[in-house]
Amino acid sequence: MTLDWSIDSSSGGASRPIIGTTHSPECEPRGHVLIAHGFKGYKDYGFIPWLARHAARCGFVAHRFNFSHGGMAHGHGPFDEEVFRDDTWNRQVEDVLSLLDAVREGGLPGSPGPVGLVGHSRGGVTSLLAAGRHAGTDSLAGLRCVLSLAAPSECLSMDPGQQGTLLERGELPSPSGRTGQELLVGRTFLQEQLDDPEGHDLLRQVGRIDVPVQLVHGLEDDAVPVESVRKIASALPSVHGVHVLDGANHVFNTPNPFPVDAEPSDCLAEVGQILAAAMDAGFSR
Repeated sequence: MTLDWSIDSSSGGASRPIIGTTHSPECEPRGHVLIAHGFKGYKDYGFIPWLARHAARCGFVAHRFNFSHGGMAHGHGPFDEEVFRDDTWNRQVEDVLSLLDAVREGGLPGSPGPVGLVGHSRGGVTSLLAAGRHAGTDSLAGLRCVLSLAAPSECLSMDPGQQGTLLERGELPSPSGRTGQELLVGRTFLQEQLDDPEGHDLLRQVGRIDVPVQLVHGLEDDAVPVESVRKIASALPSVHGVHVLDGANHVFNTPNPFPVDAEPSDCLAEVGQILAAAMDAGFSR
């Protein structure tokens, strides 16, 4: 069973809804899985619906969601360019905390229970940042594990020239190959990182994580180099699994859109197995 929902988020002081879709298991739920998309991704993108459905079939309440400032509604439509422009790491981390609160307080489908975070690409970075920045606090009460898929090893990949242009002009073009829109990244995305370098030092924050972490990366990833997964792994206080998948690209060989009931690629099927094992291990702690 699936159910669409919306909750309020006040991340960064700008009220925007977080919208999502929940896949519920037919059996008694074993816990919750939150699935975060990557840059210019969204909850209905590519393999994400399949992965949520797979998690539900494994007994978990799976919530795939759109970040409040990702600029996407339900489905595969165009981006809201003004909303997209205002997205930042801090806002995404606050969205994750809002969702964890919602699980604890019964604001999402399913009874309150343990939670696993799953993030793809930049969604993986956000999941790791949230788990590191807020390690040991009540904000992460209930979090049992993190699964990071094809994540970069740093928050800021802009070269000095791009940073200068963004600070001077207040925006930087970032076209969408999917929609053809000339999306813009706003100055705040960079300014927050310059104002709080420690909070955006991914490897430093990763070193503070106190829940099990599983890392997955495709050997043929042409968007994020496979070296990223090794850097993240070396920064973790303890690693519970590093999986480099031979033949897998950045989206685990999955087209967009991809029917939720379609046959997965071998790589995606392996990701599904890793997810189930990661949640089993994390929720048994």
